[in-house]
Amino acid sequence: MAKILIIEDDAGLSKMVRDWLTFEHHMVETAVTGCAGLEKLQFYQYDVVILDWELPEISGIDICKQFRLQGGTAPVLMLTGKGNISDKETGFDAGADDYLTKPFHMKELSVRVRALLRRVSGFSGDELKYRDLCLEPSCHRVSRNGRDLQLLPKEFALLEFFLRHPNQVFSAEALLSRVWSSETDATVDAVSTCIKRLRKKVDIEGAPSVIRTVHGVGYKLETEQ
Repeated sequence: MAKILIIEDDAGLSKMVRDWLTFEHHMVETAVTGCAGLEKLQFYQYDVVILDWELPEISGIDICKQFRLQGGTAPVLMLTGKGNISDKETGFDAGADDYLTKPFHMKELSVRVRALLRRVSGFSGDELKYRDLCLEPSCHRVSRNGRDLQLLPKEFALLEFFLRHPNQVFSAEALLSRVWSSETDATVDAVSTCIKRLRKKVDIEGAPSVIRTVHGVGYKLETEQ
């Protein structure tokens, strides 16, 4: 699961892309104006940004430039009806990582998003393992010691996040920002509750928990104990 932001003022196209990527188990947020999109980029973290070139208030090119100047590192896929080489050059020079000309097929969008995610730390590989615990994002399957585990969507997303970032400590606030939608009303208590439920489903009685609590700091998946 990746956290993806779509900045697109065409409501029909935005919904189509959002529904498609949500079906592929990504967490997707949208913004319909340049200013709204730039504000989200300033306050929240995303794994991929899908950015329209022509937007109300501020163009996608200017958003991309500002995002990079402010230290934004998430890959940017630019959407536009402009197909000239000079236009593509402008987009890449602004900081875009890839370029998709409208109209496009959703399967091509998926391929490009997957390619961009492979550049992001932790998103390589189709199978994530921790000892006898195995998570397969493509088929949304989790098993431990060969036995399938039934996880709720948020539990699955949280476990996947920890498996993609082993040995890193994350505060409840950081997990809320990275795994929950910025559009949700959830609080840090929701993170704690989700971790408790997840532990009950994936941990083995008498063995150390898959997710370790670092008191006063947060949580982490520790690969060496």
